[in-house]
Amino acid sequence: MQKMIDCCSVSNEKEKLVVCPSCKNIGKQMKIITLKSLLLPKALELLQPETRYHFCAFSECDVVYFNEKEQIFTKSDLKVPVYQKNDQDDTPICYCFGWTRKNVSEESEKTEKSTIVQNISMHIKAQRCGCEMNNPQGSCCLGNVTGFIKRVKLSK
Repeated sequence: MQKMIDCCSVSNEKEKLVVCPSCKNIGKQMKIITLKSLLLPKALELLQPETRYHFCAFSECDVVYFNEKEQIFTKSDLKVPVYQKNDQDDTPICYCFGWTRKNVSEESEKTEKSTIVQNISMHIKAQRCGCEMNNPQGSCCLGNVTGFIKRVKLSK
């Protein structure tokens, strides 16, 4: 059996807990490639690649990335809207394969059993995902997609 190494694998590395300087919620450590891929040019010019950056997932906070020196990058510094911080219909949930809040809602309402998770999983197994470069959270979207589908089904 081939061992699958992809952007959706889970790391068991211990990381130091660092809190967002704005909302004080614990951030998730990021790979620098995510920031390099998603920051707008003016923000990218300020990136300090020798420091560790973290992702703030708190929806009410404008900060997306921060480091231990309290440097921050906000929603306006990114090329894409951040799922956790933007509730617009055209906001991506799956950044690699184009699933937005709107088309996930529509597909979930049309069918009893959604095939979106299976579709994304198929692409992951085929090593087509690029979550660490496309998704602002720097990791797999399946948890977000699954949670969103459950909320849509519950709201019916």
